[in-house]
Amino acid sequence: MADSSHVYFPEAFLAVMRTLLPDSEHFDDFIASSQRPLRRSLRVNTLKITVADFLQQVAPYHWTLTPIPWCEEGFWISRTEQDEVLPLGSVAEHLSGLFYIQEASSMLPVCALFDAMAEPTLVMDVAAAPGSKTTQMAAKMHNHGAILANEYAASRVKVLHANLSRCGISNTAITHFDGRVFGPALPDTFDAILLDAPCSGEGVIRKDRDALRNWSIESTAEIAATQRALIDSAFHALKTGGTLVYSTCTLNPTENQQVIGWLLARYPDAVEIQSLAGLFAEAESALTTEGFLHVFPHIFDSEGFFVARLRKTASVPGCPAPSYKVGKLPFTPVNPTRAHEITFAAARTGIIWNHSLTLWQRDNEIWLFPTVITPLLGKVRFSRIGLKLAETFTKGYRWQHEAVIALARPDEHNSIELSEDEAKEWYRGRDITPQTLPTTSEVIVTYQYTPLGLAKKVNNHLKNSYPRELVRDGKLFQA
Repeated sequence: MADSSHVYFPEAFLAVMRTLLPDSEHFDDFIASSQRPLRRSLRVNTLKITVADFLQQVAPYHWTLTPIPWCEEGFWISRTEQDEVLPLGSVAEHLSGLFYIQEASSMLPVCALFDAMAEPTLVMDVAAAPGSKTTQMAAKMHNHGAILANEYAASRVKVLHANLSRCGISNTAITHFDGRVFGPALPDTFDAILLDAPCSGEGVIRKDRDALRNWSIESTAEIAATQRALIDSAFHALKTGGTLVYSTCTLNPTENQQVIGWLLARYPDAVEIQSLAGLFAEAESALTTEGFLHVFPHIFDSEGFFVARLRKTASVPGCPAPSYKVGKLPFTPVNPTRAHEITFAAARTGIIWNHSLTLWQRDNEIWLFPTVITPLLGKVRFSRIGLKLAETFTKGYRWQHEAVIALARPDEHNSIELSEDEAKEWYRGRDITPQTLPTTSEVIVTYQYTPLGLAKKVNNHLKNSYPRELVRDGKLFQA
């Protein structure tokens, strides 16, 4: 057996892996791959740039970008030692939301979901933070329809919203619940659901060598009980004919095949397994006899992952009604006359949206909700819906940063292109003094022709409106 001294492997875990990989050569490959550093990967955000244009834009950086077989927007990335001095998260294209740093295997669940249902209208991401899969889904949906993005951990909701905002996502509604509430609260509601379930994390050992330090057979059984409750709830929330993808970043069958087996036994006439054999050219390498993808780290030189795709073929008995109270929604729809006024004022600034978003108001705040989410209002309590568009004042509107990032359409009349040094100053929260001032009082500032925010002209400079919590210190952009 290959040396496993660099990564902590409990003996009981190795015993489970030997049953899954009885061929000693495959088992040794698994152990050896677990010692190697994980390849970095990214996904191009096609809401902001095409893959072809992205590749052209980053070509001068001399990154080595290797296509990921299952995701046409995904690439493994290798950079020079000099480039590595600058964190990938500090390059200009990441700050402006042109790409998302996402592990290659974690792109599989969304690819599997949309391979079965290319244009779902209403989708749920049951465990959404930090937002990699939610942003991937939004790009697949072209920001149309709506995604209910749920996150149970309160500390991760803020991170989820920050990533949605950076990537220009407008079609989400965020909730903060235990995922077990959705079956009772929203039965037969969603066209498609992704349950990337909390798990024991056996697949992440390449980036966390102590990931299995607290692993035990008993702990996997406890986690599987939670997973069964979550998949049951998700299945109830799914429409008949809808698609459910269940995934984990773990490897043991207790949390994977057996969870699916439990759902099949519970609803034998309503669950159909959809094989993932044709998902991509090399899928057979990780395919189980049932048609699931069981990705061990050595197969694609990636994290370990499990993906199953199910179709709901019939309705199932309902869940008990939820016990919580939703409370009164503090928003009201904007009346048509005022909606026309707001839409016209926003368009003059370069902020434009279509019928997939609807204007709502709360006190002096104007919001844009995904239109498709409206029937769910009053059924669950939302932490945040859509985009905050503006705050109203007697003299007009203060347009909000997240709306500018998602909706701005810069042109020669409403925007100003910053130099590299000016863009760095913008991200550091400092005002900009351009050589040529714009003719309008408010202007969209861009870098690489991507919106960075909205600035107000004050005397000879542009007042920086970049949110304080996003301001960056230290080294930025290319080394």
